[in-house]
Amino acid sequence: MENHTTRPHHVAVVGSGPSGFYAAAALLDAEPDVRVDMFDRLATPWGLVRAGVAPDHPKIKSVSGQYDKTAAREGFRFFGHVCLGEDISREELLERYDAIIYAVGSQTERRLGIPGEDLPGSIASVDFVGWYNGHPDYVDLAPPLATERAVVIGAGNVALDVARMLLLPEADLRSTDTADHALDALVASSVREAIICGRRGPREAAFTTTELRELNDIEGLAVVADPEQVPADIADDDTLPKATRRNLELLRGFAENAPGPEAEHRMEFRFYRSPVEIRGDGRVEEIVLAINRLETGDDGRTRAVDTGERETVATGLVLRAVGYRGLALPGVPFDDDTGTVPHTEGRIDGEGHDREYVVGWIKRGPSGIIGTNKKDANETVRHLVADLADREPVATDAGHHDTIETWLRDRCPDLVDQAGWQAIDAHERGRGETHGRPRVKVVDREELLKLSRP
Repeated sequence: MENHTTRPHHVAVVGSGPSGFYAAAALLDAEPDVRVDMFDRLATPWGLVRAGVAPDHPKIKSVSGQYDKTAAREGFRFFGHVCLGEDISREELLERYDAIIYAVGSQTERRLGIPGEDLPGSIASVDFVGWYNGHPDYVDLAPPLATERAVVIGAGNVALDVARMLLLPEADLRSTDTADHALDALVASSVREAIICGRRGPREAAFTTTELRELNDIEGLAVVADPEQVPADIADDDTLPKATRRNLELLRGFAENAPGPEAEHRMEFRFYRSPVEIRGDGRVEEIVLAINRLETGDDGRTRAVDTGERETVATGLVLRAVGYRGLALPGVPFDDDTGTVPHTEGRIDGEGHDREYVVGWIKRGPSGIIGTNKKDANETVRHLVADLADREPVATDAGHHDTIETWLRDRCPDLVDQAGWQAIDAHERGRGETHGRPRVKVVDREELLKLSRP
C-alpha cells in the first residue's frame, strides 16, 4: 500500500459490538498507518457481549478481553454516547473519514404479525434481554412476573436464554452481572414454568448442544418434552449432522424425565406449535397455538403446515424470540425484506456509497455466533484496504486526527472516550467484587456520563 506521509487514512466504525471490534483489529493489522475511530450511541462498548449474552454465561462474555486489547492499540479511539443521525450525520463523517464501516447489528425484533401481539405482557426478547442485561433503553420495561407460567415463542438459543433466566435459582442469579433492577424482580418472580414453543420439530430446532446440556446442571429445574414429539429412535438417523444428533439425544433424555418432588421450576419443550393469537382483557391472559405438521417442499426445505387444530395455554407472559432485524441507517441503502444493507462482500451497493462498508448482522442478517463476526469482518476489511490503496486521504494536513476530535467534542459535549469507559468499567467491576459478582452495571445514563468525566 502506498505510504501517505502527510496523513494516514482515517476510518470510522459505527457500532462497538463484536463485528465492529473485529473490523477495527483487522484494519490495524492490515495497515499500520491507519487510524480507527469507533462510535457508539451508548456510553459503553461491546454491543451484545454486554447487553445480549445471558448473564450466566461469563465465559462467552470474556471475549471482551480481546476487545480491550484492540482498544489499547495505537491508532484506535472510542467515542461513546454519539448517535449517528442525531448528534452527527453520515455526510459529516464522509467529509472527515476515508471510509465508514457500519457495524450496528440488528437492533429490533421480527414481528409475529398476530392479533394481541402488542398486549401488555407480550414482550420481544430483544427488550427482555436488554432489560436483564442493563441496557439503558430497557430499564423501565417492568415485565409482568406475577404469573406462574411464561410462554416463549422460538426454538433458538435466545428463546432458551430468556426461559432459563426466568427459572434460575436465586443463588445462580446473584453470582452474575444481571442488572440490579432485573435481579430483584427475577428473585421475587412468581414464574415457575416456562414453555418453549417451536413451529417445527426437534430436528429443526436451532439450540446449541452446550446450551441444552447445561440445563441438566440447574438445581431444582425439571426439563421435559413430549415423548411423542421426541421418540426413542429420533437420533438414530446417521444422515443427520452430529450436532443435531447430540441435540436430539439430549431432548430425548428430557422426554424420558420424570420430574421429582424437589423440582421447583419446570421448563417444557413443545414442538410443532405456532402462535396465532394472544388474548386477554387489557393484558396477556392466554395464547392460542396452532398445531402443525411438517411437509417437505420441492426445494427440499421442511415447512410447518397448520393442521387447523388449536391449543390454548393460560399465561400472563409471552416472550417473542423469533429473531432480530436490522434498522435502516440515515442515507444508507436498506433491504426491507431482509433487514440488511445491500452489499457485495462488504462493499455497500449503490452510487455514492463507494467509501461505505458493512460488517456483522447488518451485513448478513442475525446468524452465527460471536466468532462468526471475525471471518465476516476480515472479508470486508480486505476489500476496504484494497480500496484505500487507490484512494488519496480526504484531507492531507498532519493535524487532521486532532481536528476530528475537536469537532466531535464541540458537537457532542457529553461524549465518552476510552478513558471515560475505563472509568465506568473500573467502577462497575469494583462494585461487583464487593459482592462476588463480575460487575454491578450502571444503567442510568446520567450516572454513566458522570462516572466517565475526569
